[in-house]
Amino acid sequence: MLELILPVLRKPEKKAMKTIDKSTVKEFNLQRYLGKWYEIARYDHRFERGMSGVTATYKLSPDGSISVLNAGYKRDTHGRSKFRRAVGRAKILDTARPGRLKVSFFLWFYSDYYILELDREGYNYALIGSSSDKYLWILSRTPQLPEDVKRLLLTAALRRGYDTNRLLWIDQTRYI
Repeated sequence: MLELILPVLRKPEKKAMKTIDKSTVKEFNLQRYLGKWYEIARYDHRFERGMSGVTATYKLSPDGSISVLNAGYKRDTHGRSKFRRAVGRAKILDTARPGRLKVSFFLWFYSDYYILELDREGYNYALIGSSSDKYLWILSRTPQLPEDVKRLLLTAALRRGYDTNRLLWIDQTRYI
């Protein structure tokens, strides 16, 4: 009888937590990063759900802060695409870790913005994450990303422990 009770009394084994490598780029030139980026792929999350043609534009403000304009199109209940935008700000907190930024779109609530991978030569593509494994983006300077670069970024994301099957590929074709 004890054999039947013991399994019930034991604590359930915890599933092994998958470790995500959130290390960021060691070198980062803000001036080269500024400008428009196209969202090629992302994990689904409520603040961009259903959006297409998404871009993020970074500009240096006169006071030295970074302004952020996220824009894209969301279908309304009648199937029409409506332009949406969100204005925010970003900052680098620690110059010793320049790939770790904080971004805010609402008052003083900041979220992590980690530049995980970056095209060092031309600053043409980037893999973005955060301190959580709930967020992942692939960004490009152009609306379409060459297949070899997609594979490179997907391999990097997999190597870091991200589930690339969760990525949503964003339609940029209508908004070029």
